[in-house]
Formats: sequence, structure tokens, C-alpha cells
Amino acid sequence: MSPEFMEALLSGRRAEAEAIAGLALPADWPGDDERFLRLRLRQIQADPSIQPWLMRAIVLRGPDRAFVGHIGFHGRPNDNATAELGYTVFPEFRRRGYATEATQGLMDWALRQYRVGRFLVSISPDNDPSLAMAVKLGFRQIGEQMDEEDGLELVHELVLD
Repeated sequence: MSPEFMEALLSGRRAEAEAIAGLALPADWPGDDERFLRLRLRQIQADPSIQPWLMRAIVLRGPDRAFVGHIGFHGRPNDNATAELGYTVFPEFRRRGYATEATQGLMDWALRQYRVGRFLVSISPDNDPSLAMAVKLGFRQIGEQMDEEDGLELVHELVLD
């Protein structure tokens, strides 16, 4: 998601944002994601080189190119080649494997392009589908943390060789 896309969307120029991205946006989006989009846009404006690590659209293959969610890292990897990722799949598209495929793809990209080999995800203990996906991908719980907005999160790690 380019800064031009985010600026257009956040400025109410929805048709322009859709044209920039080449896809149709859900009528109710960004909704709760508006604050998150503004944060990511500020990060990119402060340091354009961080853009590849931030928000990416999850888009279905095929002619309709349905926008089903977004995924990205919380920032660049740290000095230990560790990157934390997060994702959202819109409710009507959940439980179809899209988050799993997007997560695998993003981790593969980071490993191939930047030799990032350790990944973290922080998941609410009530989010059974995400917890199951983390286990399916080989993540293991290494701790927990209290997020000021989301509450208790279980921290999971995956180390790739």
C-alpha cells in the first residue's frame, strides 16, 4: 500500500485510492483501520525506505482482485534479524487460508531478500483461528505481553534456518 494510496483514501478520495491500488475496496473500510493507516503513513513519510516492511494488501488472484485484508511487519527487523508481523483478514473472508498464505509469503520474502530468520506474532488468547494458524506454521509461544490497546497477547516465535 503506497503512501499515495493511503493519502487518497484518508483524504476521502476513495475512487482515486482504488485506481492507485487497482482494486475495489470494501464499502466499510478503513473503518477501525483508519488510525492504523495514519500511523503507517506517518512512518513512511518520516522514512520512505521503510515502506516495504509495512502494510501490504492481501488480494485474491483472478479478474475480480478482491481485497480481503492486509499484512505487514511492525517495522524493520531488529539487530537480531527478528521481525514482528501482523495481519487482518476481513470477516467475510476468514477461515479460508488467506492469512496463512500471506504470512508464509511475507516471511519467505523477508528470508530471501533480507535474511530475516526469526519472526514474531502477538495474538489475543481469545483468537483461536490465529492461534491455530501460528501453530500450523510452526510458531511456538515464548511469552505474553500486555498491549495498551489490545490487552493481553500471547507472543509466538518461528525461527527459520
